[in-house]
Parts: sequence; structure tokens; C-alpha cells
Amino acid sequence: MAGVGEGQRRQGGRQLGPPPRAQFPPRPRFEPVDREKTCPLLLRVFTKIGGHHGDEDFAVRGKEPKDEVQIYTWKDATLRELTDLVKEVAPAARRKSARLSFAFVYPDNNGRFKVKEVGMTYSYGNGRLDDSKTLAELRFQIGDYLDVAIL
Repeated sequence: MAGVGEGQRRQGGRQLGPPPRAQFPPRPRFEPVDREKTCPLLLRVFTKIGGHHGDEDFAVRGKEPKDEVQIYTWKDATLRELTDLVKEVAPAARRKSARLSFAFVYPDNNGRFKVKEVGMTYSYGNGRLDDSKTLAELRFQIGDYLDVAIL
């Protein structure tokens, strides 16, 4: 007879069905950063109206797109916080109907930069979409760039 925590088994010891839920580790919870005691990171943000920059726009170090904004923030910053900061510098992001699509720009194993979409918000948040996701939850690494498409 199977003990507690073991899945049902058929003859031969093979497990039937998926393993019990208790065997999967819980999704990591990221604790908020003490912003009074923790030094912020420099986040290089590139904005573009209509869509994201392509991988090739970041191919040459020092020749990144010119529409850059530098923001000091923490890994617990939400996409809503970043949306509000982008709205301060990009008039197109202030439109009531504007959507902001966020993507990380990071080097792959070959050293080439990749653009990967990670979330979307509305200019004037409605509490849906990805407003409450943090950089840490989205697996942001210090040194990555943030590309923001204003749609």
C-alpha cells in the first residue's frame, strides 16, 4: 500500500498520473526591498512608439538606440511604477488609450542581445494585466535593459 505523499503506483513501481502537489516546490515569493537601506540599481530604459526595438538595435555596445531614459530603482519595482515613470518622459505614453509593453534586453549565451517581452500595462492602470508584477518576479538581472513599446 502506498504511504502518505506517494502517488498511486501500479505493479512494477511506475507511478500513475502526475506526482502529488506536495512534491512541487512553492513558487518563490520575493520580499519587498527596504528602499531606505538598499542601494538602487541603474535601469537603462529604451522607449519606442508602435513596437519594440529589434535584437539588431542592441548588437553593438555603445550604439544602443538614442531614446534612452535612465532610472534608479529596485528589483521590487512593479510594472505600474515603471509605467508612471515612463509617462513622465514620454508624452505618447500619457494617452488614455496607451498600452505599454515591457521587454527585457539581455545577452544570450553567445553574447548577442535578445529582446524578450515580459508584461503589459495600460497607461492609466485598471489593476489588470501585469501592473503588480515586479522586476524580480519577472527574473530581471542587474545589467539587463528594459525596452518599452508604447502602443
